[in-house]
Amino acid sequence: MSDTARAGRDWVDVRIATYNVHRCRGLDRRTDPARIAKVIQSIDADVIAMQEVVGAGASGVDQAQEIGAITGMGWVMAPARELRGHLFGNVVMSKLSMTSHAQCDLTWRACEHRNAQRVDVDVNGRVLHLFNVHLGTALMERRYQASRLAAYVHDKRVTGPKIVVGDFNEWTKGLATTMLSEKLKALDLYPFLKRRKTYPGLFPFLHLDHIYYEGELEVRKVELVRTRLSLMASDHLPLVVELRVRF
Repeated sequence: MSDTARAGRDWVDVRIATYNVHRCRGLDRRTDPARIAKVIQSIDADVIAMQEVVGAGASGVDQAQEIGAITGMGWVMAPARELRGHLFGNVVMSKLSMTSHAQCDLTWRACEHRNAQRVDVDVNGRVLHLFNVHLGTALMERRYQASRLAAYVHDKRVTGPKIVVGDFNEWTKGLATTMLSEKLKALDLYPFLKRRKTYPGLFPFLHLDHIYYEGELEVRKVELVRTRLSLMASDHLPLVVELRVRF
């Protein structure tokens, strides 16, 4: 299909990234939000979903605010819990306008508090729903979270294309993957990347960061950002996808 035909059918290109920043603590054990900001600038994504971000707190350290100031991107946080007196959780940063945001509690029993963050992004006057998640490390915990997440994303009252990105803490096709794939389409990285592992950053052997979607989308390009800077900045590598979305 030609670009002209696609334009007539409201196809729009958007570049999205998911990045677990590990509290901005690098492999050298330095906590450096400015270094994470440099990685984000190099990615040049329209929207980036981050996990494990330290927010506002008593000491005045706010990683989201610092990264947003350096990159010039707007941001919104969905805190899941407190960490040493600071908000802690997911953050979405965007060059595009964010029209609304919400979050869904994914906490299971006595496990660490988790949530799913939803941000509605204005893409050329149309709404793209982005979901940013960080699932738990226990098997049954993820099973519960996957079911709740799938229902949250599949809510028919929320119409239009949807992208689900984040750290799913599942490196094999387990219960969470199976359950999410029943209601959502999973992005297959194999046609796009020779290296698909994102964790741990220096010598990655686990594929924890995934992308699911609902609606009419075309994947144009997928990148695993493996640079000297990104290898040092966090224990995860950023995963970037260029999409053509039909509204």
